[in-house]
Amino acid sequence: MDNSILGLFIVLAVIAFVWLLPILSILFSRKTTGGEKLAWILAVLFISWFAWIFYLLLAPIKKK
Repeated sequence: MDNSILGLFIVLAVIAFVWLLPILSILFSRKTTGGEKLAWILAVLFISWFAWIFYLLLAPIKKK
């Protein structure tokens, strides 16, 4: 494999990991469950990382 292709693959893998980091963080978090967790993940997907910041500050919305 050519070094430039390998370097490009590594850069793309790092970008993909950084993009998935908030989703994985919410997915494996114990702060929320069920529908609320799904709503936060969808917010991160469709709104942006700002939703992840709100998740870190506000979740869980409902107390158990």
